[in-house]
Amino acid sequence: MRRFIALLLLSSLAGVSQAIAEDAEQLNGLLLKNQCLSCHLIDKRKYGPILREVAAAYAGDTSAAATLAAKIKSGGTGVWGEDIMPPQPHVSDADAKQIATLILSLEPKK
Repeated sequence: MRRFIALLLLSSLAGVSQAIAEDAEQLNGLLLKNQCLSCHLIDKRKYGPILREVAAAYAGDTSAAATLAAKIKSGGTGVWGEDIMPPQPHVSDADAKQIATLILSLEPKK
């Protein structure tokens, strides 16, 4: 019985880690497609905020995906320091929403 439970737990963890890897791959593809990586990286600072810090800042906020998607499209300043994020009108509404959702799924930077 213990072996069965252990195998069940391991298979569950494998499924979760595969889903996380697929989300990370999808996020990276969208970031590349929309030139987000010119300023943003997932784990370290370039010009804009670290995406894991964004995930941490909005953790628990039920309206965060819509807020971030709007900020991606319209740009902004002052939230993460002096840096200015110019508007990104070339990013489709669907891509902006998906990027925001995937950023929020990242494990926050500790």
